[in-house]
Amino acid sequence: MAGGIAPVSGALLCPLLWVVVVAAAAAAGPGGSPAPGTFGRVYRGAVNISAEQVYAFAYSSEPGQVDAVRVYVNSSSENLRYPVLFVVRQQKGVLSWQVPLIFRGLYQRTYSYQEVSRTLCPSEPTSETGPSDQIIFVDVASMAPFNIAYELLVTRLKNFQLETNKAFKFTASPSQPQYFLYKFPQDVDSVIIKVVSDAVYPCSVVSVQDIVCPVYDLDHNVEFNGVYQSMTKQAAITVQRKDFPGEQFFIVFVIKPEDYACGGSMPSSIPGKFNRTWNLQRTKNLQVTIVPSIKKSVYVQAMFFSFLSFLSFYLGSVVVAFVHYIRVRRKASAGRLSPENGSGIMTSSHPITASTPEGSSYGAIDESSSSGGHQLSSPECRPPAASDTDSSVEEESDFDTMPEIESDKNVIRTKVFLYLSDLSRKDRRIVSKKYKIYFWNIITIAVFYALPVIQLVITYQTVVNVTGNQDICYYNFLCAHPLGVLSAFNNILSNVGHMLLGFLFLLIVLRRDILHRRAMEMKDIYTLDYGIPKHFGLFYAMGIALMMEGVLSACYHVCPNYSNFQFDTSFMYMIAGLCMLKLYQTRHPDINASAYSAYASFAVVISLAVLGVVFGKNDMWFWVISSMIHVLASLALSTQIYYMGRFKMGKYLGIFRRATMVLYTDCIQQCSRPMYMDRMVLLIVGNLVNWSLAIFGLVYRPRDFASYILGIFICNLLLYLAFYIIMKLRSSEKLLPIPLFCIVATAVVWAAALYFFFQTLSSWEETPAESREKNRPCILLGFFDDHDVWHFLSAAALFFSFLVLLTLDDDLDVVRRDKIPVF
Repeated sequence: MAGGIAPVSGALLCPLLWVVVVAAAAAAGPGGSPAPGTFGRVYRGAVNISAEQVYAFAYSSEPGQVDAVRVYVNSSSENLRYPVLFVVRQQKGVLSWQVPLIFRGLYQRTYSYQEVSRTLCPSEPTSETGPSDQIIFVDVASMAPFNIAYELLVTRLKNFQLETNKAFKFTASPSQPQYFLYKFPQDVDSVIIKVVSDAVYPCSVVSVQDIVCPVYDLDHNVEFNGVYQSMTKQAAITVQRKDFPGEQFFIVFVIKPEDYACGGSMPSSIPGKFNRTWNLQRTKNLQVTIVPSIKKSVYVQAMFFSFLSFLSFYLGSVVVAFVHYIRVRRKASAGRLSPENGSGIMTSSHPITASTPEGSSYGAIDESSSSGGHQLSSPECRPPAASDTDSSVEEESDFDTMPEIESDKNVIRTKVFLYLSDLSRKDRRIVSKKYKIYFWNIITIAVFYALPVIQLVITYQTVVNVTGNQDICYYNFLCAHPLGVLSAFNNILSNVGHMLLGFLFLLIVLRRDILHRRAMEMKDIYTLDYGIPKHFGLFYAMGIALMMEGVLSACYHVCPNYSNFQFDTSFMYMIAGLCMLKLYQTRHPDINASAYSAYASFAVVISLAVLGVVFGKNDMWFWVISSMIHVLASLALSTQIYYMGRFKMGKYLGIFRRATMVLYTDCIQQCSRPMYMDRMVLLIVGNLVNWSLAIFGLVYRPRDFASYILGIFICNLLLYLAFYIIMKLRSSEKLLPIPLFCIVATAVVWAAALYFFFQTLSSWEETPAESREKNRPCILLGFFDDHDVWHFLSAAALFFSFLVLLTLDDDLDVVRRDKIPVF
């Protein structure tokens, strides 16, 4: 060695160490020399105000070895006024506690423990070539004027450092916390710490802390450092190498003195003034396993899978568009699309004559009166079709405020049997402009809604990263793969389908819109007088809503919790509402709701959902009011639908007079057959469903009020869609191959999507610890969980649902509008 000094032999090591111990004790003063301590031996004694005990434990550690020492103490005294004080002195720190050890719970409840054991901060491994010497002093003292007995046991831990993929079992309690060391292997950049227990309670906390002394391993300070989460039966924390410069960390396990943080009940009051010990009542058996997390290549594979899966929809759409183009070209060259060749289809009698009473069928109305006394004008007499630009377009009010037109509406819309020509009398430019407002308004709403949402969830994620409190966000921690500052990147990536398919739907609608504009400019007779009037504003709004659903769902999953769940459902309300409006607008193009009133209604629904999150948990009055609003809204909407928008609310009690008149005319005078049978059947079934949902909410009061409202919307949409398809088939209308395929695909994909949706992986209706009991591993590519699969499938299901609405009536493109029934 340098300087010519020979290394000290192992035989001289222990005598030299004890010389140091004795010298330190002599310098300690009148307290007396420390008693040499032996690891694994139980020491018993008594202390008082004039007598204290000092023990010295000496050991040597090998180079590169981390040695941990655990101190166990016990005292039979329950005297809180004169506790026994234990002070442990190490080379770089001091650790002290008292017995009885006091923990405080909710409402200042106190819990005392006579048995305490603590793991001392381990010595840092040295780079020396030989063993290093370590000394630990344990001081036992008390200010009591009488003797208090104690027990002391100091041991060296053999399993302090955990190994990868190897389960380790141990026991902990509030006064006997545990922590262990883990070092990253060379080829591992990220690990998942999985902790399980057979017992739900006592409530515990799992913490990951950097290698810093002191280690925060008690209930009142475990949250001061590192990352932590509460636990009942299961916990999982993903740890990345880059977050720990030393490439190692402590895993700390703390048992809480009370269970309320994990959803448990409050303990009963402790009778009398006597202290109650909890030594044997709060013990929990735990098992920890550390497994490597996924590699970076899995992230790349998951991204490719996500984008390629949905880009395949683009390829399929291009193929379908190309095939359709070829078929149209062939038919055009064969002359099949000329009015002469299609006259056989146009002049066929109405298909549901046989199912209606004699003399009052859908086809019984003379063509001369089906359009309010005006024949459909021929192409020669029709004014030239104008463009869809907003310039020089008359406002709708110019027509609606004219007395003769208002009177004409009342005559036509109250007829027993209506045809599409009766409800498509307004100037197409005006109606098209009206529906375009849906598109521009939803873009404005999306911008003003999304920007604060993005700012808020970024703040949530920042708070999680800074404080380390993983109880803030309700992830599936067994399948939460971080990327950058995001804690669960997989839950965000899986929403890419909504954005890609929403954009694809916009492209499909744009193609149809362009083709329709060209046909209008060419004064194509089929575009002017045949089929469902083409208005694309609502379709554009639906595409934007689908894209925004993906954006806001991704924002929600940045940090999912009860306070921001409405982000994930707001545009689902709009999607369901827009689909119902579009379905109604298909055969009622002149009387659909304006964009302003529709979005105002959506705003009321979202406001009600927010109030439900705040007040809907236990407040009965809220459910009474919301159920009344639900029932009254159903009745008001039913009346408007039944009378084709011609129902007017009179002053004061006019609405009640009209309702009484409806009951008298349709249920008393014509009890055997209401005036509008099909509409009556739909509205009766719809009201029964909605009243049942209102009663269900009032009785059971589900905690997830936002999902309850969304369920109401979806039920009404499915009911109306089923009615529409049934009536379409009842009218002997056809389902072409593309809409039939979309209907089947929608049903199949929705069924699969709902299966994964109900595989609950977390629940903000419960405590974070209870929610983690539902966590499950990844099921797709080792990266996506069940909820991610729900995102994928629901995006595809919504896309197919939109295509159903877009293509459902393509078979009517060669049918005159005065032959298309309204239902």
